Amino acid sequence: MSVLTTRFGDLNRLAELMRRDDASLLTSWLEPDGKYQLRRIRLDKLTDGIAGSLAEAFHRIPSDEFPMLHYGWGRCRVGSTALANLFGVAGLPAYFQPVKAAMRNFLTDCPQTPWVPPSAADQPHLFSKEVAGPYLMAECLFIPLQILIEAGYPADRLHLIMLDREPALSLSSWFTKWSDRVPRSRLLKHFVIASLNAIRVEAYAKREGVRTTHYVHEASRQPEKATAALFHCLGLSDRFFTEAVTDWNGIEEFTSDRSSLIFTREPDVYFVPGIHRAGGSYRYLDRGLGSVTEDDLDLLDRMGIQDLYRANADACARELGITVDPAGVPPSRLPDPAMLAARSRPAGSPIAAS
Repeated sequence: MSVLTTRFGDLNRLAELMRRDDASLLTSWLEPDGKYQLRRIRLDKLTDGIAGSLAEAFHRIPSDEFPMLHYGWGRCRVGSTALANLFGVAGLPAYFQPVKAAMRNFLTDCPQTPWVPPSAADQPHLFSKEVAGPYLMAECLFIPLQILIEAGYPADRLHLIMLDREPALSLSSWFTKWSDRVPRSRLLKHFVIASLNAIRVEAYAKREGVRTTHYVHEASRQPEKATAALFHCLGLSDRFFTEAVTDWNGIEEFTSDRSSLIFTREPDVYFVPGIHRAGGSYRYLDRGLGSVTEDDLDLLDRMGIQDLYRANADACARELGITVDPAGVPPSRLPDPAMLAARSRPAGSPIAAS
C-alpha cells in the first residue's frame, strides 16, 4: 500500500505527534481546498476565532446559569445522530454539532448563527453531539470541547461522552457516504486522523477536569439496557423511559420536522441528501464492510485504531456495567486478547496511545 502523506510527512509521523498530543499540532497550518475551506489558517487561530464567536453569547450568561451539557464526541459515523435523537425524544434539548457548524461557517466566510444555550432554570440538562471529519484536516484536528471552555462554558458543567464504533464498519460508512465528494485516499487519511484525535480530546478533558464516560455504538445491540445504563451513568435516570428508545413516531430523516434534533445553520456546500436516514427506534443495524479492503484493515491495525476502539469498548462495558459485543468484522481483524490485557487502563484515564 502506498504511504499516505500529510504536511508533517507520512501518516506515521502525524500519528506519532497525535499520540504524544504534541504542541506543534496547535500551530499547524490548515490549507484551503477552495470549497469547504476558503483560506489558510493555523489550528490555534481557528480555535480562537470560533471560541470568540461563541463567547459573545456565553459571556452574557452567569456561570451558575449554564445547564449541564452532556457532550458526545467521536469521529463521523459512530451512531451519534441516532443517539442525539434519543436524548431529544427523552426531553433534553439535543443539538446537532453547533461548534462544528460554527467552524464550517468560519472556514467558508458565512454568517454565524450564535449558539445560545437555554438557562439552567429552564433546561437543567442538554445534549449535544460533535463529530470529527470527513472533509478537512481542520475537522479532524479541532477539539470542540476546548472551544466551548475557552468561549466560557464552565468545565464543571460539561460531561464528555466519548463515542466510538467498530472502525472497519465506520470506515465503510465513510466510503459509502462521501466517496463521491472526497478522494478515497483523503477519506482514509482523514479517518485515521479523526480516530487518533480521540487521544487529544480525552487528554484535554482530563486536564480541564471534565468528567468522561465512554459509549460505543455496538452497545446498541442491547438498546434499552445500554441506553438506560448510559442515562444512569450521566445522572439522568429520571429522564429515561422505554418509549424514547422504542418509538420515534415513524421518523425517516433526522432533518425532518419529526426529528428531535436542533440544528445550527451551516454552509449549503456541506449538505448531503439522505445522509441522516433514521429508523422508527434506536437500535443497532448490521452493516457490511462494503469497499473496505485488506490494505485498509491493515492500516487501521498499524495505526492502532482497532486498539483505541477496544479500549473504548472495554471502558464502556466497565462504566455502564454491560457487555459489549464487537462482532461485525472477521475475528482475525480483532485485537489479540493478550495484547488488550496488557494495555488495559483504569476507568477515567486517557486512552492508551501505544
